Amino acid sequence: MANMYCKWLAAVLLLCVAATGCGTVARNETSPSPQSHAGVRTQQVAPREAEVITPGQLTAHLERLAQGVRGVKGAHCVVLGNTAVVGIDVDSKVDRSHVGTIKYSVAEAFRKDPYGINAIVTADMDLNERLRELSEDIRAGRPIAGFAEELADIVGRIVPQIPRHITPSDTEPDPSKMPKA
Repeated sequence: MANMYCKWLAAVLLLCVAATGCGTVARNETSPSPQSHAGVRTQQVAPREAEVITPGQLTAHLERLAQGVRGVKGAHCVVLGNTAVVGIDVDSKVDRSHVGTIKYSVAEAFRKDPYGINAIVTADMDLNERLRELSEDIRAGRPIAGFAEELADIVGRIVPQIPRHITPSDTEPDPSKMPKA
């Protein structure tokens, strides 16, 4: 019985494959030639390349772009290679969700700009202040010293102070060597 069922199933499958193959009809149609449709014209357009500008010009451009977004009171930008870090100032009375919306709007404006596509946007007040100080140091002609100072400040805030790792100075009296009364 199982052998007869297998033969019947094989015959049905063979018939289905044969019927599917015969269903295609050869067509001798070709695509229309371009000369027959003179009214249709296309123009190939390459994506617009961004002009090469200096990091200072890029900084000013991205700051202006960010300040053009409603809710942004000020912006500070630092360019590192092909990435820009942009800090935005928003009103301190604005609630957190609205700050996120403003930050998203700035990022969206940057996405549409060929220079802002690789930008990082932050609304953190501390980071924005550090970006402001760093951009001032860069404008003053001391980018490496300014970066080192800001990096030291950031690391100083991250690294915890553990009392066990503090070595006593020579001016502090050692409690174990104090005379007992």
